[in-house]
Amino acid sequence: MTTYHVELTAEELKLTHSALRSLLADLSHDDHELLDIIRGVLAKMPPAEEIAAIRIEPSRRRRTPA
Repeated sequence: MTTYHVELTAEELKLTHSALRSLLADLSHDDHELLDIIRGVLAKMPPAEEIAAIRIEPSRRRRTPA
């Protein structure tokens, strides 16, 4: 089995965790194989409490005049 190492910022980690949790909630119970994979990936992430503490700050980009 090939493994990969992915570096994520805290904000990327929170977004990825949220997306996987949403996908897990939306899938049918008939998708056992995919559900197991998603649960396995979530198990490799930090505890949910740590991820919940991550704050995603609004972008502070300045708009340039047209």
